[in-house]
Amino acid sequence: MDKALNYLGIMRKAGACAVGETDCGAACRAGKAKLLLLAADASDNARSRAKGFVYGRKIPLVILPYTKMELAGKLGRGAVSMIAVNDLGLAVALIKALAENDRTHDETVAVLEEKLEQANKRKAEKQAHERNKKFGKRRTKA
Repeated sequence: MDKALNYLGIMRKAGACAVGETDCGAACRAGKAKLLLLAADASDNARSRAKGFVYGRKIPLVILPYTKMELAGKLGRGAVSMIAVNDLGLAVALIKALAENDRTHDETVAVLEEKLEQANKRKAEKQAHERNKKFGKRRTKA
């Protein structure tokens, strides 16, 4: 079994993705989507809607090497042409798994890893700020 398909199943069970055009559009407009995935055999209408969802937002659009039925089998739904990944860590893991077989995703991997690094840095700064508010700032002895 393919690692990338396994990650899609994990995302679905964790609730870290939106499946279907309507839910993907809502996730993109709300700023929750970190990565938008499109099935290889998606219709031209679905492709143009996906491009519209990511237009003006910093959301990478990736066309998967899987058909709608392969995605549906892994996600336990009907034919699935579009998936929005809402978790940045899972998005990086998925795109790395795709890049192992197809080197065209290397640029997307770099972009998502940079976003993940920035998010982790902001999280650490927020934790330090909360700790400082609670216990006071640590002073170094000179």
